[in-house]
Amino acid sequence: MFVDHVKIYVKGGDGGDGMVAFRREKYVPNGGPAGGDGGHGGNVVFEVEEGLRTLMDFRYKRHFKADRGEHGMSKGMHGKRADDLIVKVPPGTVVMNEETGAVIADLVEHGQQAIIAKAGRGGRGNSRFATPANPAPELSEKGEPGQELNVILELKVLADVGLVGFPSVGKSTLLSVVSAAKPKIGAYHFTTIVPNLGMIETDDHRSFAMADLPGLIEGAHQGVGLGHQFLRHIERTRVIVHVIDMSGMEGRDPYEDYLTINEELKQYNLRLTERPQIIVANKMDMPDAEENLEEFRKKVGEDVQIFPISAVSRQGLKELLFAIADLLEVTPEFPLYDDLEEQSDATVMYKHEAKGEDFEITRDDDGTFIISGYAIERLFKMTDFSREDGIRRFARQLRAMGVDEALRERGAQDGDTVRLQEFEFEFID
Repeated sequence: MFVDHVKIYVKGGDGGDGMVAFRREKYVPNGGPAGGDGGHGGNVVFEVEEGLRTLMDFRYKRHFKADRGEHGMSKGMHGKRADDLIVKVPPGTVVMNEETGAVIADLVEHGQQAIIAKAGRGGRGNSRFATPANPAPELSEKGEPGQELNVILELKVLADVGLVGFPSVGKSTLLSVVSAAKPKIGAYHFTTIVPNLGMIETDDHRSFAMADLPGLIEGAHQGVGLGHQFLRHIERTRVIVHVIDMSGMEGRDPYEDYLTINEELKQYNLRLTERPQIIVANKMDMPDAEENLEEFRKKVGEDVQIFPISAVSRQGLKELLFAIADLLEVTPEFPLYDDLEEQSDATVMYKHEAKGEDFEITRDDDGTFIISGYAIERLFKMTDFSREDGIRRFARQLRAMGVDEALRERGAQDGDTVRLQEFEFEFID
């Protein structure tokens, strides 16, 4: 079974908690602070493994959570940082944020890595909060939660050349006779339901990868038939080889097939029309093929180069492969995504979105003021509410962020209830 689209959950490791600890000091009644910081959690990192060909493993394991960092210790000892969780993916894997649809990474080269879920940093121990006014604070931070999100993995075949055309036009047969690939071949529609990849070498020792992609039908760009399952695989190809059954044995008109396939490519993604296309007239060993080809040439025009072949008898294959190799030499790559952050060493590539506003205030049906937002929820999760110093510090942080003033502007008065996640408190003006 070929798996090329799957949803999984990833979570970066939480940071370790900072520690409250003291050492004895002659001139400090409670002793000096000696609590160490917590260690950072581990990132969830995807890495390309060239030996993988499908996303099948993700059907059975869909949750990936990195380890948290060690907690801080006494005597100022910091917790150990957690190791990153390395997840192997096949070349051609695109990682997208399920919620926003944004592309996080496009992984194509062996060993290439991308941080998919960032780790949380370790919380600070009480030795980091000592001041002349408070030389022995009973205050520390909890570790920052690691980033968590659902991501969509899509596998898009890595091939220089993509064979397109209606089902049963002979794409699988063509690939089987010009490469070592052994696709299943049969005289019925949709024989190929997964991409087959073969390496081609011409007589002058030029080589390229060719993919026999599942057959298109009208409406494929809308998901009809194999739909997007096919079309996503052609996005990486540099040259499109359009195979047409010139025998007309299927009862279809070759020119109408030609127009239909090109319209599907255009409707799916306009950028596919940027790729050069080679027209292959297959099954020329069959009756009526020469007559159909002559009619086809009249309709497409003399400027369009057509390569008559018979994949079964191997007629015209040498000239076709030379033409494909020549075209590849002058055709650049077409990047799928222009807005990914590129790293100079090309080993790490990832993009994370802005976190949005620090906080927002809404009101529940019972009149309670609800505070939410990435920054303020992060502070909440890192606060140790079991210690009075931690509660006071949290209140100061809210005030510094402008939460008090924002609540007043929303009409909050003395005694009103304010909720931040599971924490409720009274507003005091």
